[in-house]
Amino acid sequence: MGTFYHQHEAYEFYLFLRGNVNFYIENSCFRLEPGDLLVIHPDEMHRSFSLDDSEYERITINLQKSYLNSLSTSSTNLSDCFDNRPKGKGNIVHLDESRRKQFLQIANHLEDVIASDAYGSDVLANSYIAQLLVLTNAVFKNADFTLRDIMPELVRKTMDYIESNLSQNISLEHLSAAFYLNSTYISRQFKKHTGLTLRSYILERRISLAKSYLREGFSITEACFQSGFSDYANFIRSFTKIAGISPGKFAKKKEQTFRS
Repeated sequence: MGTFYHQHEAYEFYLFLRGNVNFYIENSCFRLEPGDLLVIHPDEMHRSFSLDDSEYERITINLQKSYLNSLSTSSTNLSDCFDNRPKGKGNIVHLDESRRKQFLQIANHLEDVIASDAYGSDVLANSYIAQLLVLTNAVFKNADFTLRDIMPELVRKTMDYIESNLSQNISLEHLSAAFYLNSTYISRQFKKHTGLTLRSYILERRISLAKSYLREGFSITEACFQSGFSDYANFIRSFTKIAGISPGKFAKKKEQTFRS
């Protein structure tokens, strides 16, 4: 079992419990161990890939930025572990047995109150989520854990090349010339380790970049051409298909969220 690279319009934290899984974040890949805790920013592309049929168990929670802000205080920024690190770096810590039990206990309480309509269940849910976020941030602030990156060098270099040239024309010929390798070989290796064709990956990255420009207040036309699209109509179609919303509606939605 595997999933394609994807992004969420939310912050995600993910506790790995069991299985035989590789987890890909941006241009890195990690073999997960039970107790590994991951934090993923909305801008970070990621995927999980099960290497066999063994049982795959994890806990995932997705939270909107505005919700994190509502739980934070002037002295406790609960989005710290998501925001204050380089993109695609420092996403993983390992929970020892004590921390893991603590996390699971809170998560079980959260699951119970979410399923309940008893008086105060919404308040309790907020408190349990806040506890999980405090625990997660505390672990990340004190982490000295570094997991070995097992992404093949060719795939990482291909991703880096694409990232550096998103606003330019990128073709298989360009990649072949850059790495002195057969373009078919590059394509096959890339698909094997990312679950995406090069074309699909480039398109996903360009849409992600366009979203960033729109969040920053660029016009739709500016976002289109700055993110590497040469055809405006194709940009509108591609953005709407991948994001599930038109660029215009995305820009307005972000503007409303920012104002609120």
